[in-house]
This record gives sequence, C-alpha cells and structure tokens, in this order.
Amino acid sequence: MLKFPGNVFMIIAPSGAGKSSLVNALLAQDNNISLSISCTTRDPRPGEQEGREYYFTTKQDFLQLRDADQLLEWAEVHGNFYGTPRSPIEKAIAQGKDILLEIDWQGARQVRQHFPGVTGIFILPPSIDVLETRLTQRGQDSASVITRRILAAGNEIAHAPECEYVIINEDFATALSELQKIVAAARLRYQSQAARHAQLFSQLGISDSAR
Repeated sequence: MLKFPGNVFMIIAPSGAGKSSLVNALLAQDNNISLSISCTTRDPRPGEQEGREYYFTTKQDFLQLRDADQLLEWAEVHGNFYGTPRSPIEKAIAQGKDILLEIDWQGARQVRQHFPGVTGIFILPPSIDVLETRLTQRGQDSASVITRRILAAGNEIAHAPECEYVIINEDFATALSELQKIVAAARLRYQSQAARHAQLFSQLGISDSAR
C-alpha cells in the first residue's frame, strides 16, 4: 500500500516535444496537482524568484542535503548542482496532494528508487522532422544547438519503455486530454484509493490480504 495518499507523476520528454506546454496546461486546469520546485547552486537569472523557478542554495548546503539523503535526484550540470528536495514532496503527498516532476530519464530513475509507485509519462513527438521544426520555430537556439538537441533526442527517446505511459504529442488538445486521463486513472488505482480513504476501507473490511 502507498505510504501517502497523494501521487507523484514524472513527465519526461526530449526538448521540443511540448512537455512544458502540456504541464502548464494541466496545472492551470487541475488545482490538486503542483509542480515540484528544484534546488540549484547557480545564481538566479533576471526575473527568477526564490521558490518559484528554483530554490537557490549554496554548494555546501546542497551537498549536505545530498549526503543526508534529502534529495530525490540530483545532477551536476556545467559546474552547478541541481536536485529535487525530498521533504516538500513528501509533505504535499502526505496531505493528499499530487506532485508533478518535469525531469530527464536519469533523474526519473533516481526518483523511482524513493517512490516505486511513481507514474512515469513519456511525451513523444510525432516524428523527428516535426521535432526539428518545433525547435526551429521556437527561435531560441542556434542551428548548431538544434542539431545537438536532435541528436540527444534519440538517446532520450530510447528510455520511453521505462515509463508506464506514452503520449504522442501530435495534436495538443488530444495530448492534454490523454494526460488528464492518465492523472485521473492513477488517482483511482487501488493503492491510491486505499491511502486516501483508509477509514472507509477499514469499515468495509477491505485489506491487502484480500487481494
């Protein structure tokens, strides 16, 4: 049985697949799911706020969190550390709230060690050509960066089998509907319902031993 009544969802996708747009749309329509905020040792960029984009911390404090097993996952990128604090997520799901993580496949593997019942959702583009077109139309990266992202996408996509669900983001409205259905279905799993309604299950005489 799940330890907590809330659920943890992981959204994984190559750059340009539409992950952030789908996540933002889901969060705007579902008040019972929140986006996990990572911590980092890098300096805040203009416009970033503590606790909104990131929790900004020192390298010493970050390493203390890591060594105390207080990070669900962590990585070092270009000399800076990034990680997902464990405590805020456990607090939220203990209150019956759901948490969503935008994460890469390596981080997802680490999170699954802490939460074996996590729901992994991989977002795929309808084709590599469409992925390249989307990256180009964003106008955020140079041609060389786009080429690197396309090459990296192949390695990332190879880890789609590690997720419980896969959404092909060809039509945004359809993909969003599918994401909402996955969240709804996860909330109705036996373990989730048993954790959320422990008193009712006890009154009805339902227990894991009967499964």
